[in-house]
Amino acid sequence: MVTVTTAADQPLTLNELYARQVEHLSLLPKDKNNPEAVSTAAVQANFITPRDPVIQTANGGRLPTVPLAEAKELNRLKNAVDNQGSQSRRHERSTAEQEIDHGATMVDHASGQSNTADAPLRSAIPLTKTHPLFPQLPLYGPPTLLRNLQTTAFQLSSAILSNAFLGTIVLGSLFTSIPLLFHHLYLRLTFRNPDARRPLYDEEKRRQKIRKQSARAWKRRRNTSFPKPGDGDDEELSRHEEEYEPTEGGKDPLICDLGYYARRVGLDVEEFSVQTEDGFILALWHIYNPKEYTRTSLSHRGRDEPMVFPNNYLDDEHVSPSQQHPPGKRRYPVLLIHGLLQSVGSYCTNDDDSLAFYLAKSGYDVWLGNNRHGMQPRHQMLSYSDPRMWNWNIRQMGVMDLPALISRVLSETDFPKLALVCHSQGTTETFVALAKEQRPEIGNKISVFCALAPAVYAGSLIGKMYFKFMRIISPGMFRVIFGIHAFIPLMMTMHRWLPGSLYGALGYRVFSFLFNWSDTRWDRGLRDRLFQFAPVYVSAESMRWWLGRECFASQKCILATREEAQQEEAEDNDEGSDDDDDNDNGAMENYFVRGKTHQTELGAEGSSKFRGRNAWYSEQVPPFALWVAGSDKLVDGRRLLRRFERGREPCVRVVHTKIIEEYEHLDIIWAMDMIEKVGKEVKEVIWKTASGEAREVCRVPKDCGGLGIWDDPARR
Repeated sequence: MVTVTTAADQPLTLNELYARQVEHLSLLPKDKNNPEAVSTAAVQANFITPRDPVIQTANGGRLPTVPLAEAKELNRLKNAVDNQGSQSRRHERSTAEQEIDHGATMVDHASGQSNTADAPLRSAIPLTKTHPLFPQLPLYGPPTLLRNLQTTAFQLSSAILSNAFLGTIVLGSLFTSIPLLFHHLYLRLTFRNPDARRPLYDEEKRRQKIRKQSARAWKRRRNTSFPKPGDGDDEELSRHEEEYEPTEGGKDPLICDLGYYARRVGLDVEEFSVQTEDGFILALWHIYNPKEYTRTSLSHRGRDEPMVFPNNYLDDEHVSPSQQHPPGKRRYPVLLIHGLLQSVGSYCTNDDDSLAFYLAKSGYDVWLGNNRHGMQPRHQMLSYSDPRMWNWNIRQMGVMDLPALISRVLSETDFPKLALVCHSQGTTETFVALAKEQRPEIGNKISVFCALAPAVYAGSLIGKMYFKFMRIISPGMFRVIFGIHAFIPLMMTMHRWLPGSLYGALGYRVFSFLFNWSDTRWDRGLRDRLFQFAPVYVSAESMRWWLGRECFASQKCILATREEAQQEEAEDNDEGSDDDDDNDNGAMENYFVRGKTHQTELGAEGSSKFRGRNAWYSEQVPPFALWVAGSDKLVDGRRLLRRFERGREPCVRVVHTKIIEEYEHLDIIWAMDMIEKVGKEVKEVIWKTASGEAREVCRVPKDCGGLGIWDDPARR
């Protein structure tokens, strides 16, 4: 029997060592008299990826990621205890036979890695070294007296310091608004219209007029059962509403209600609860036309099991959304993911010119996926006050949230693939998840990845004073200032209590001050509505990944260190920039072919000159389509395009690229001309990349009848 001797010279048996490790990783402290503590005790670590262990409890629950060494030790002790209790014939078997009986594959103990990608979760062996951009998360054990005292201390310090930080930002935003206010007043006093110089002012006035007409028509409908005859406004609106009849209208109450704004344009939504493999509950919204679709039952829309891509998901009694349409009239599924500090409501705030509503009315089956927490933090087992509830960053969003959302949409729609459309942080989690060191297999479930304002490389804005402050402080000091729970939760309190108009105005000023955004191309009549869905709950740990000393703000890239990026830049400069002229809006659809040419010219595979030697992606990566905001100071989209253009990613196939010079970071989803410059192209790219089998059973999106199937260069 294996024993360990403690400092007090008291030997611990193997069972006692396992019990100690179990208590270390369980939901609650050990208490045999507490049934909940027994049922939520840790049992084993399941490795979702070699870097992502999730604790499984006795009742089948899931607890979030723990350090690799702790997870590996739990599994080692469990296996040892299991083997100790086995019959003697098991001890006589060879190591290979034991692993086969456990359902595992052979393990290379020298490298600590399974030789195949399909090793069972429990049998997976973690890597011995973590990626420098993704340092291990801290370990927060069950709520003991000491941990509760530490947690309370962090809550008190962050309540004071983070709110002081927020107050400084708010005051700064108000102070910098004073010159703009005086200039505005000066133009008014000199009988000039300060808005007349806005580039889309005429379109803004036209939309304002339409909203007034709609409000009047809605009021008349509420006051009488019969519309006024010969009313031109009603005639124009009725033609549009034949297919989509609004069930909400009138003055905008400025509320955080996605369904309300969908009903204003004749659509509706249903909410699904999706459980990730580490136990978080996500909100997934399905947009539908109530005239042709019946909402599914509330029980079916509840949270599912923490499993992705199950073989048999739909039961005999449930009718999937796709089954409500006859063959040839099904809608191709599209999943939209939001950006940092936002929710999917950001795709639904511009009435019919919102990207989500536009795609839905074009003929697609649109789904909106919120990342963990959003407006309502939820977990299968953890409470708001537990620091483990907030112990995650962009990697967990990519390898846990994204697969769970994709899996649920595919299960509900009964399609093998979907189109994925992401903005800002949504693109980051996707680029991370698709990397060959993370969870590349989800690329097989995506027909095309449309990246709006792709956030891979940092822009010049990262050098601003307040961002530098976050970067220079140590990780420990970051936690003292911003805590180990939600990032500045006072913002959400203000969201709940302030009137919508005041909150919207304040939100714009603060975010404009922080990120140098302007509303030059937005519809100012809807600006307050735009900020009803932001900010949302995010973890302080996640913001530390974005802005802290170790990760994105320091390395200025999500998948490469600063040194690697500098080396690649030097190589590009040494080899000249003959290809730079090709980096325009229409000349970059042959990335794959030109990338192969670069590889041939600059060295064979395995050579130190091989351009793809540090490639992030494998053959499983789906086709990419990218829309870059040319005036974006938050992220550098051009640098990502250059990486593809210069052959750094030999497996990446790019369907479409566009640089919109006048656009800023949020213009790509909120500008008044976004549908013309982005939305229509997204609609066409999705249909071009859909498979022939999918096109046969789906309705053709509006104005896409003449589009053929994209010629994938990987299949030539």
